[in-house]
Amino acid sequence: MDDDRLVLATLSHGLMQAGYEVIDADNGDDAILLARERRPDLALLDIRMEGKSGFDVAAYLREYCQIPFMFLSAFSDDATVAQVKALGAVAYLVKPLDIRQIVPAVEAAFAHIDARRGPAAPAPAVEPHTASPGTESLEPTVAMAVGVLMHRYSLGRGAALERLQRQAAGEQRGLADQAERLLQAVELLSSSGH
Repeated sequence: MDDDRLVLATLSHGLMQAGYEVIDADNGDDAILLARERRPDLALLDIRMEGKSGFDVAAYLREYCQIPFMFLSAFSDDATVAQVKALGAVAYLVKPLDIRQIVPAVEAAFAHIDARRGPAAPAPAVEPHTASPGTESLEPTVAMAVGVLMHRYSLGRGAALERLQRQAAGEQRGLADQAERLLQAVELLSSSGH
């Protein structure tokens, strides 16, 4: 859900290209209606919009639909971050973003959702476009780093994970620590405009 039609179209197209089924809405009321009707596996929400905010939609999704959500927003002040945490978002990304950052974050969000559900939770009858095989047991940070390597080097999931493991072993670091370092480097490069 995003009220900027260009952002919404770009995001929808990029996620569809990555193999996800996308249902888009440009306002909070439509987002809630579509969520109730279609029951998506994950909702991506902008925070500040006219009418119902992303926070309003997130609270509804959590309370009445049990649909996990992540936020994409231009705001990163302390009050916003505190509200994001209080609502229980599976991820929070600060704009400006491009699809190369969002797809790995969505993969990591699905891995996080799977980890929250645990092995005892029954799987829905139909799960189109959930996290790909092999990411269920990965920590969200590791899953996101694997997604970055997959995209950057055109690797399959297994090859990207092996590459991350080799990097961690070569620098005598844990896998999660190496993943965090990789993501910090990507964020640094993205924020510097390079």
